[in-house]
Amino acid sequence: MSDQQDFDLIVIGAGSGGVRLARMSAQRGAKVAVVESRYLGGTCVNVGCVPKKLFVYGAHVHDELEDAAGYGWQVPLDDVSFDWPKLVANKNAEIERLNGIYGRLLENAGVTIIEGTASLADANTVVVGDTSYRAKHITVATGSWPVIPDVPGKECILTSNEMFYLPQLPKQAVVWGGGYIAVEFAGILAGLGVETTLLYRGDLFLRGFDGDIRRFTEQEMRKKGVNLRFGVTIESVEAENAHYRVQLNNGETLETGLVMAATGRRALVDGLGLTDLGVQLSASGHVVVDDHFQTAVPSITALGDVIGTPQLTPVALAQGMVLSRRLFGDGKGEMDYSAIPTAVFCQPNIGTVGLTEEEAREAGHRLRIYRSEFRPMKYTLSGRDERSLMKLVVDDETDRVLGAHMVGPDAGEITQGLAVAIKAGATKAQFDATLGIHPTSAEEFVTMREPVA
Repeated sequence: MSDQQDFDLIVIGAGSGGVRLARMSAQRGAKVAVVESRYLGGTCVNVGCVPKKLFVYGAHVHDELEDAAGYGWQVPLDDVSFDWPKLVANKNAEIERLNGIYGRLLENAGVTIIEGTASLADANTVVVGDTSYRAKHITVATGSWPVIPDVPGKECILTSNEMFYLPQLPKQAVVWGGGYIAVEFAGILAGLGVETTLLYRGDLFLRGFDGDIRRFTEQEMRKKGVNLRFGVTIESVEAENAHYRVQLNNGETLETGLVMAATGRRALVDGLGLTDLGVQLSASGHVVVDDHFQTAVPSITALGDVIGTPQLTPVALAQGMVLSRRLFGDGKGEMDYSAIPTAVFCQPNIGTVGLTEEEAREAGHRLRIYRSEFRPMKYTLSGRDERSLMKLVVDDETDRVLGAHMVGPDAGEITQGLAVAIKAGATKAQFDATLGIHPTSAEEFVTMREPVA
């Protein structure tokens, strides 16, 4: 191997958390390198949040065209056509632009970018190709990777990674799973005219979300033509000419042009050699760390999806900030995982922050529940049969708002503002004292007066 090069910190993985940690540490005066084998920006930028939302925007255009007639626009829908390769190409160009931005951010901060696959020779040495690099601190920020269940024909099944580069759309598709990614891609495919079936082994998808939100989303997705099948799973997939034969556990067979699995993700630690050095992995395969991202090896830390915390970009970004401060700042900083806002970009969107009704009751709170269901104003003229749901979970003793949940247009945008209030400990009385912005859907959150439970 060639001569060793010394750094204060080597970050393995240039995703959201890794890039933030590297930049902030370099700005604090540390000599930092980032090792990346695929693409700058990680899952979020390349095969996750960003391209996913671009596809969601694209899938929603047809609804907008249909709604136009109610507002006096004559759009000849029979002549409307959609070019999937064009959408993919435009998405690719945007991702390439973002890759460049990430590269410049790192370079401008003085971070060395090392392209290649990393492994650890010892607790302070990272090997990439024929070169070894030494560092006082090493952070594993390699993220996660989609998992396809081990069923016959699994080689025929795609994951979200491949969906972002699909050469052409099929006429029919089966989406297997019940989490964020499954419901989002089912909505994307259906919105683009694909006959879509979503299969989930449980009795209702989006486990962990508020029950009212789950049930309401089910109703709205069915209205949009997604064939939701609960209590079933795939036993095998067989290629048959240009189609696939999907065998279900209930004996039924489906014929489809595409099968996508969104059935979970695993920590991406293959080939790093972590366990050989004494780094512990959990039963689920995640890197075990303490509250300060420290592994069992003093020089090695880890953050992001690889440690099994909520798989959300803002969580990884916050972790990068905290770890940088602890390593190269004043040595302080803690992560707070309470009241993390999140959105699911299914159609219609979900926005949620704080405790669900089920979580709050399990924690022993005596509750008041406020709920409002209505047709958004935009659809009163278009005639679209789509409704919104808003819900507040309130502690009856303290009047504190414990959770806010929404299904409807711009749910993510609205929930971000509510997250500030809930993080600050706002009470229902303070919500009531806040004037609404009229006419908006968001004003419902400050005008719900009568509890429903």
